[in-house]
Formats: sequence, C-alpha cells, structure tokens
Amino acid sequence: MRMTTAAATAALAISIASTAFAQDSSISDAAIADFPEACAKAGTGAGEQNASHGQMDMSAMQEHQRAAMEGMMEPDRNMRKGMMADDPDVAFACGMIAHHQGAIVMAETELKYGDDEAMKALAEEIIAAQKQEIAEMTAWIEENAK
Repeated sequence: MRMTTAAATAALAISIASTAFAQDSSISDAAIADFPEACAKAGTGAGEQNASHGQMDMSAMQEHQRAAMEGMMEPDRNMRKGMMADDPDVAFACGMIAHHQGAIVMAETELKYGDDEAMKALAEEIIAAQKQEIAEMTAWIEENAK
C-alpha cells in the first residue's frame, strides 16, 4: 500500500501531537488514535529510557535513528514557538512551516539510509510537496502577519 503525501504528513502530525498534547484534554482522542500499532511498538528500544524526562539517550541509537532525531530538534523547537503566535492563523502557518521542515528532514533521512524504492520515491514526493507548501505559507505570513 502506497502512502499519500497527506497521509505521511498526517502520520508525522499524529506523532508530534501525541507527545505535545497528551495532557491537553481539549484535543480529541481521534486526533491521535490512527497511529499504526507497528509504529507505536517501534519506540520501545534505544533512547526511550529518558524520553519521559525530555531527554533521549541517542548513543544507543542506530545511525538513521540518530540522524532523524537530531534533524528533528530544530523543527520541533520552531513548531512549538510558532504555535504560540497570538493570531491563530499565524500560529497555524508558523507551526505548519516548522512541521513541514521536520517532514523534509525525515524524508531526507529516508533517502540517505532507506533501502525500499517505494519509500524513497515517496520521500522525494514529500520533499517536493512540503517545500511547495512551505513557500505558500511563508508568502501568506509575509502578506498577513502583523
């Protein structure tokens, strides 16, 4: 089964949302419920020991895991910052720009380390789509942010 760009973006959003909003009762359970079981079970090894305290032991991770985690640090920080804008439209756009940058990091990691040609092709599609959407949202912010 081939995952669409929207589905890949949604999977990343679900992953981030499940962590960021786990304690926010206003976020619907349905928003984070569609995470595949195989994916949920994947995070039980290296680095998980200190994850509950905001720290991960990356020394035990495989190279592709470490590259993805390190690459996601800045987009994750920027997403959290961007979503704090007072204007909800600006907050959405700023958070999504950083979120899309994270998707690009993950896709680039797939291109570097992945073996499956279908996943690599999807990664290339994700990069192109996310860059286009980043450009659209950046232009909107330049026109509309106060």
